[in-house]
Amino acid sequence: MQTLPRLTSGLHRFFASESSGGIVLAVAAVAALIFSNSAWAPLYTAFTQVPGEIRIGDGALVLAKPLIVWVNDLWMAVFFFLVGLEIKREFVSGELAQRSQAVLPAVAALGGMVVPALIYAAFNRQDPTALNGWAIPAATDIAFAIGIVMLLGPRVPASLKIFLTAVAIMDDLGAIVVIALFYTSQLSLTMLAAAAVCLLVLGLLHRSGVKRVDLYIAVGLVLWLCVLKSGVHATLAGVATALFIPAQGEEGQSPAEQLEHGLHPWVAFLILPMFAFANAGVSLRGLSVADLLHPVSLGIAVGLLLGKAVGVFGTAWLMIRLGWASRPGGSDWAQLFGVCVLCGIGFTMSLFIGGLAFEGLSADYETRVKLGVIGGSVLSGVLGTLILLRRR
Repeated sequence: MQTLPRLTSGLHRFFASESSGGIVLAVAAVAALIFSNSAWAPLYTAFTQVPGEIRIGDGALVLAKPLIVWVNDLWMAVFFFLVGLEIKREFVSGELAQRSQAVLPAVAALGGMVVPALIYAAFNRQDPTALNGWAIPAATDIAFAIGIVMLLGPRVPASLKIFLTAVAIMDDLGAIVVIALFYTSQLSLTMLAAAAVCLLVLGLLHRSGVKRVDLYIAVGLVLWLCVLKSGVHATLAGVATALFIPAQGEEGQSPAEQLEHGLHPWVAFLILPMFAFANAGVSLRGLSVADLLHPVSLGIAVGLLLGKAVGVFGTAWLMIRLGWASRPGGSDWAQLFGVCVLCGIGFTMSLFIGGLAFEGLSADYETRVKLGVIGGSVLSGVLGTLILLRRR
């Protein structure tokens, strides 16, 4: 498995959409920074606060939220739905279907979550409020990371592209667990019970062999509403729904994979860029060195740049040295390290977790999160690229 054409067609399409999507994501983030630091800053802020409302019946159900909340709660639920489909595909029939294939990226992803979290905690150990952001540098942005390795072409062996994808997917799975366990508000037992009923219905549909995806999505929308009202973050409904989508359909076609391929362009070219544009804007006016070196900003940046590289590469190196896993075929240690450094690009998921960690607190926390995430992600992307460019 030395060249990209030998990958499965599904994985090939995945790489293609992720690489170009990463470029669009970068453009959206840069645009947000430009708008928020120009004469158009009030217009940018007004755009993120455009009100939107869903009204069902005669006021029986009203959801009124600004645009940025709709993007973060509803649009990102679609992103998490796609993540769930990717996780299911990889574990059912993909690169993680066999234990021998899954063990290296799984352990590497775990190391890549633990070490950054410890680094962040070390920087913020004396501030209980800031400590709530410990999971921010533990995430990897798959779109940006895959985008870079695809642009580097043959300098990165196909086996390392698969390794990076698997680590990022495992990372997303870990982030989902973290959000469910640590970033929830006060819980409504009534709505949690309603959500459990929705999960039961999805399970019955799957067990009965129902192949109609629209039925699963209809129940999933009700599940999203129940989770939203329960206090658990609504995006988790997307993951839960995806896991029930049938992997096998009629005439050998997979409803889950068809849905995944259909959603990829929408997520890569609309949902994630909109999330980046709405969330990456940070005013640089009046910022000082003290702001850049604040424990929150520094903990995130160092966690992404150093913590990810040490955590992912260190655990992978240990697994390989102990003979518990094999180094990705056709790669050397420098190439593996370069890819591990790219795991420090935590942009989308890190910003998302940062919004949950400091929700409702001072805007200063939001600014520090954005500075740390953008700084750490850019440095990780540049350093990882330079390391891989040195390999011929």
